[in-house]
Amino acid sequence: MAKSHNYLAVERQWTLLRLIPEHPPGVTTSQLFERLKEDGHSVAKRTVERDLEQLSRQFGIACNDVSKPYGWYWLKGKKDLLESLEIKEAVSLAMAENILSQLLPLPMQEELATIFADARKKLSALSGHPLVRLQDKVRYVAPSLHFERPYIRNGILKVLKEALMEDRQITSQYAPFDQKDRELRLHPLGLVQRGPVLYLVARAFDYDDVRFYAVHRFSKVELLSEKATAPAGFSIDELVEQNAFDFGSGEMITVKARLNNTLAMYLAETPLEPKQKLSPQNGHYMLTARVRDSWQLYFWILSQGDQIEVLAPKLLRNAIADTVKEIYKLYH
Repeated sequence: MAKSHNYLAVERQWTLLRLIPEHPPGVTTSQLFERLKEDGHSVAKRTVERDLEQLSRQFGIACNDVSKPYGWYWLKGKKDLLESLEIKEAVSLAMAENILSQLLPLPMQEELATIFADARKKLSALSGHPLVRLQDKVRYVAPSLHFERPYIRNGILKVLKEALMEDRQITSQYAPFDQKDRELRLHPLGLVQRGPVLYLVARAFDYDDVRFYAVHRFSKVELLSEKATAPAGFSIDELVEQNAFDFGSGEMITVKARLNNTLAMYLAETPLEPKQKLSPQNGHYMLTARVRDSWQLYFWILSQGDQIEVLAPKLLRNAIADTVKEIYKLYH
């Protein structure tokens, strides 16, 4: 599960780097732990130790282990972290900001603001470099209709992050769309960003099934002392790989469809799946692809209008046909 929310540690680790002094004997792990608590980071001391070990492998910090108390400090000339980054890394950060600003909720963007600001500062100082000019000429455009990010109430995301880091349950007030708030006791297991919407992956009460909760629908969240537990064999990476966030049954189906030339050209260049087959037939193309049955697939087919005719499976063809009939009634 760690990979699914690595970004949750960015703010804490960045704070650690800024707290470490330039010269030995440095600052002890206990002192860093206390400073993090003062700054509002609810984290175990062992987590701080792991952070320092990880950061020492990537950045110019070291531990003074000659005599106790052991202290952490920056190696000579390595204090300015962003200045030690190569310019290509600063450019990558600048371009990543362009993408993330369209996806991440505002609280997450604010946590990364310092990193991106420092990267922009470095690029500004080297404005004549060809790589810097490159980031002025590269932009990200979403392939779908633009939707504004939903509003997440103040403090909600902070509590959810603490619950995830400390494996603690939460009590919450949650309201599905157009319904009244209801109280839920949840076991938080992860956060997943899907387009502009952030979802909490969690167990409700003591049920084993895992469900998704849109974070912007929480009106209140409080930490509990009880330990949060995951179902046996749970993996957030498997959920993502199985396209669970496309919603629907998730079963694998073989889609066969007749395409016009324009859509066939698009799918030839960006296939639905690696073993997809496209073959010309009587002025059209026949598509065969093994994909997961999902709302996402259903809505994508509808969005293609008369460029595609689903031939199989029959259930999918009938569902599309029924929807088209209802659309026809609306417009006639």
